[in-house]
Amino acid sequence: MAEPPRAGLARAARLSTLPLGAAARAVRGAGRRLSGQSADEVLAQRQADSARQLFEVLGGLKGGAMKVGQFLSLMESALPAEQTEAYRESLTRLQSAAPAMSGEAVGQVLGEELGQDWRSLFTSFDESAAAAASIGQVHRAVWRDGRPVAVKVQYPGAERALMADITALSRFARVSGGLFPGLDIEPILTELRRRLREEVDYRLEGDAQEQFGQFYADDPTYAVPGVVEVTQRVLVTEWLDGVPLSTLIDRAPQGDRDRAASAYLRLLLQAPERAGLLHADPHPGNFLVLPDGRLGVLDFGAVNRLPDGLPGGLSRVLSAAAHGDADELVEVLRDEGFVRRSVDVDAEAIRAFVDRFLRPLQAEEFTFSRGWMRETFADLQDPRSEGFRVGLTLNLPPEYVLVQRVWLGGLAVLSQLEATVPMREIVRAAMPGALNSPPADERGV
Repeated sequence: MAEPPRAGLARAARLSTLPLGAAARAVRGAGRRLSGQSADEVLAQRQADSARQLFEVLGGLKGGAMKVGQFLSLMESALPAEQTEAYRESLTRLQSAAPAMSGEAVGQVLGEELGQDWRSLFTSFDESAAAAASIGQVHRAVWRDGRPVAVKVQYPGAERALMADITALSRFARVSGGLFPGLDIEPILTELRRRLREEVDYRLEGDAQEQFGQFYADDPTYAVPGVVEVTQRVLVTEWLDGVPLSTLIDRAPQGDRDRAASAYLRLLLQAPERAGLLHADPHPGNFLVLPDGRLGVLDFGAVNRLPDGLPGGLSRVLSAAAHGDADELVEVLRDEGFVRRSVDVDAEAIRAFVDRFLRPLQAEEFTFSRGWMRETFADLQDPRSEGFRVGLTLNLPPEYVLVQRVWLGGLAVLSQLEATVPMREIVRAAMPGALNSPPADERGV
């Protein structure tokens, strides 16, 4: 079952408003300059208008556009709250109320992928979806050998919709490139296109899950469900019983939150060194606290294959930031592609900007909180602030797209948990040699 032509045309029509809107904003900007507004004021207004339109369009779509919107939602941190409120509300509604596939559609996909006698593979199959996501839904079932399993079935037409959406966003990026002078957006979108294409091939997800399972087998801290059967559009895995990590927020005792948060962060940062893979979807719904206290790890659709661990350049950046020398830090950032050679920057402003995100790494233990998160991002929401202007001069190398997604997403989850975690211990294991200066509290910081 492909996406209905009328639905596809409607999606294309909405996404086509992005480049058209960008062109219109350029004309309005020229008019404002003629009326006496400064270049900085015009640029700030165009950036705000672009963000508002981008978030409204993505937030109003499902499937591929919603998935792309999740990737791009990192931009929220640098925008005024009133500009992103409608987007966040729309995205939340889509995530919690995604329309389920009909039983007929589910059966057709299962028949095409597992064979027309697919029901013989199960002793029972729950027709109602247990969970829904942007490109598929999960059903609970019992495999023929008696094991409880989760059956993930991809929505018909998901891959085509996903690729059409990212193509439309690429056009938007080309028209709007001047709004973010430090950012080379095309390589980032190319990387996202490659990653999103991987996500719709459940065989790759199954391979990643099996690799994680191999390195975390019989681990006392983690549980990775085994892969039972996999095709391009159907993934059957062992069922894990547990409660989502998000349920600990505002409910669990401090000790329980600290233990779960420490395990969560260790998995995110240390899995590349241990298993050669980065779990690149830090959403708390992908992590379960099991009855025996272990952390169950789900959804391996978004992974970064890193056989040599996290990028070595990341250790160089952390080390330079720890030294506190602004010029050294900027030079390392240029070497790694975070600051383009063609962009002039204020070294001290860059050092202060980077330090706000890496400060937790400089403490033996760090307590995350919503207050810390708000303070960290506060001035980034004001287009008139230095932090906002510095952010516009920075680039995101394609190889760091998923790493940054994990780091910023992880910070948000840890802050919601209000957890205290042994930061330096975790980072040392993930990136040996990255922290070769004394902890922040020993340097009087």
